[in-house]
Amino acid sequence: MSSVDQTPIRDGELMAAVDMGSNSFHMVVARVEHGEPRVIDRLRDSVRLAAGLRSDGTLEASRRARALSCLARFGQRLAGLPSLRVRAVATNTVRRLASPHAFLMAAEAALGHPIEVVSGREEGRLIFLGAAHGLPASREPRLVIDVGGGSTEFIIGRGLAPLHTESIQAGCIASTQRFFPGGKLTRKRWQKAYSEIGVLLQQFDEDYREAGWQEAYGSSGTAKSIGSVVQAMKFSDDGITASAIGSLRDALLEQGQISNLKLPGLNEDRVPIIAGGVVIFEAAFAALGIERMRICESSMREGLLWDLLGRAGGSDPRTASIDALATRYSVDRAQSRRVESTALMLFDQVAKAWKLDAEAREWLSWAARVHEIGLAIAHSQHHHHGAYILRHADLAGFSRQEQQLLAAVVQMHRRKPDKTVVLALPQRHRALARHITALLRLAVLFRRARRAESLPPMRLVATSQRLRLTLPLSWLEQHPLSESDLRQEQSPMGELGLKLDLSSS
Repeated sequence: MSSVDQTPIRDGELMAAVDMGSNSFHMVVARVEHGEPRVIDRLRDSVRLAAGLRSDGTLEASRRARALSCLARFGQRLAGLPSLRVRAVATNTVRRLASPHAFLMAAEAALGHPIEVVSGREEGRLIFLGAAHGLPASREPRLVIDVGGGSTEFIIGRGLAPLHTESIQAGCIASTQRFFPGGKLTRKRWQKAYSEIGVLLQQFDEDYREAGWQEAYGSSGTAKSIGSVVQAMKFSDDGITASAIGSLRDALLEQGQISNLKLPGLNEDRVPIIAGGVVIFEAAFAALGIERMRICESSMREGLLWDLLGRAGGSDPRTASIDALATRYSVDRAQSRRVESTALMLFDQVAKAWKLDAEAREWLSWAARVHEIGLAIAHSQHHHHGAYILRHADLAGFSRQEQQLLAAVVQMHRRKPDKTVVLALPQRHRALARHITALLRLAVLFRRARRAESLPPMRLVATSQRLRLTLPLSWLEQHPLSESDLRQEQSPMGELGLKLDLSSS
């Protein structure tokens, strides 16, 4: 399960965020003071995970070893901190692995905490959340660009809320490797890189120009490095300008070889990847009409801290995503509320026996609210349609593993459950998926009539592999369809590893 708590994080408590970027791994530890995270420790390692990603989606052994070694060091610092106060996320390179589960199992063992894989748009939301908290308050829309090792995120937002989020498959490591093989810098290669990145930006550049943002900020290490160089070389004394980017490009091309680069203000660990970052920014400045970009000190890791505070304090963005999805697909709200209330009533009877906490209750609530979204496509196989939507939609606040969990429950809430769907989930999600699927199936069955009607007094008792449901005999006699449905449900429950016993009182 993901690291969420339903009680606010109190002043004085510690919390931490781990950002497994394609270039660097970052960890921040913060103490909550007056309801805000105050960073008290930072660790960073230039793992360069993207440099070890092969074209077939496998990871070079040396990069894998370096990543796990870094996470083990982070894990020592986080020892004793409960997982519900730690949020660790992986980004572009892990998203592109052919078999991310194998890497994540080893990574979680090294770190000692669950690791979530986030989509490009969710990464953008977290970046903007962190950046917005680090910038002066403003009512005007802002553009934030974060050039990572494997991808670049572009976010326009107002206040703390992102309005537009886009991600392109171009980062400082990937672009340097692709366009400047052997480290050779030529104008021909540079123009090719500039043109191809410009094509990627054409997907949204016109919309972004028309969005009317007032200020642009760079939030990544790449932006900070470029800002330091253009200031040291006196190309600009206030942020990064379009002309400063052009001057920096010329300075790079004049030196001709990445391994020989010597630029004032450029840290040694940035030398191998600076060219890719500069060409991405040059293309972005031109495509989006940026004249000046200022540097923002905070980014995704700070966004993770604020998101963790929000989840714990009752302002979880995932709940808003679920409700927006239900609206988009015209879910019958009255029916979903009936199913939700019934499912939660059953949950409360078995929570202690199954060791289900407040977070598990919320997962059941979310699943009940969207279990019928597939009806917007067709009634036939609507559980499969709904699962497809949940797996592939952009859901703010959800990691990829969390979307897989929700999709699995919706897919298995009717007809014969597929065991392989559960086995495809991370180990920590499997028991939760089985348990809330069983409760959702019963709730849907009891609310088959799709109308407001009182349910009979019922008692549900659970053991690890058994459910015993007791209903009044008189009610069963008056509801022969429900009794038939319950008896037919015994076989599907077996697919979930549960024996359903039906008795009357």
